Amino acid sequence: MAKQLIKGNDALLRGAILAGMRAFYGYPITPASEIAEAAAKLVPASGGTFVQAESETAAINMVFGAAVAGELSMTASSGPGLSLMQEGLSYLAGAELPCVIADVMRGGPGLGNIGPEQGDYNQMVKGGGHGNYRLIVYAPAFAQEMCDLTVKAFAAAAKYRNPAIVLTDGFTGQMMEPVEFPAAAVAPPVFDWAVRGDAATRPNLVTSIYMAHEELEAHNRKLMAKYAVAAADLPEHRGYLLDDAEVCLVGYGIVARVLRSVVDAARREGIRAGLFRPLTLWPYPAQALAEVAGRVRRFLVVELSDGQMVHDVRLAINARRPVGFYGRQGGMVPSPAEVLAVLRDPGKEHQSYAACV
Repeated sequence: MAKQLIKGNDALLRGAILAGMRAFYGYPITPASEIAEAAAKLVPASGGTFVQAESETAAINMVFGAAVAGELSMTASSGPGLSLMQEGLSYLAGAELPCVIADVMRGGPGLGNIGPEQGDYNQMVKGGGHGNYRLIVYAPAFAQEMCDLTVKAFAAAAKYRNPAIVLTDGFTGQMMEPVEFPAAAVAPPVFDWAVRGDAATRPNLVTSIYMAHEELEAHNRKLMAKYAVAAADLPEHRGYLLDDAEVCLVGYGIVARVLRSVVDAARREGIRAGLFRPLTLWPYPAQALAEVAGRVRRFLVVELSDGQMVHDVRLAINARRPVGFYGRQGGMVPSPAEVLAVLRDPGKEHQSYAACV
């Protein structure tokens, strides 16, 4: 199939339809609005349902209702909208309902601005809602991956009956790049646990309420067992020039693309640098990163935040190597020359918040 020059946000929506998604409920917000705009045109044309909800809170609860009925559904927003969706995400995870939520991150906290940022990492990866649950999180860095990882997110959500997140940034969502879409679409699945309002599914019950303490504890332990299987099954990453690297740069999303240029520039100066790019942020590819720690002398984590993923890097390598951090915020994206200067002089590294307390 010929490649199409297309925005990352558009590629994500088209990937969702090719993955079998047939129900989209959303409320526009920059820099994610193109996803809802494309959904309004393409989801009904694919035989599905599009509704512009009155709010993000309404959108996530519409996703809940459609998911109960067995529809592969999704919504998309940015940081302020995802903050409003946290209650619904907890309910979706508690009721074990598959769906996909795209978060095209912008500057925060509060209203912030519409520049690219990665400050939603903790909210999405650690879970911003109440209770004991996990969200499966994919992190695309290219328009092609906006499609490909969205397809994977729907597959993982259906396999594990759990919400999955496509966590990207305003840069990747707005960038236009060539994308080759899958030649074949996935047929919308038929879930035997769904409640479709017919006689066949009348005995089914989808709920997250368990009044007896023993029942809720058993439900939570069932979720934990499911997450343990997913944690062994789903982690993915990409490495670049890591075999002989002395310093490992770690970044995701648009930052990973900057870091690849830093690796090339560093090697021209004789600095043996390599790049580790997680494709899944939960489950985090901790085992693969721990293996890298056995070969390199130090790590440098770069993020568009105050340092949120860096804690998962430190956990993964278990203090075996020094981990430096450099972050920009508020819509600022570091240039390769800026990061290279930090790589040459670790004294220019930033401290993450956790390192300060």
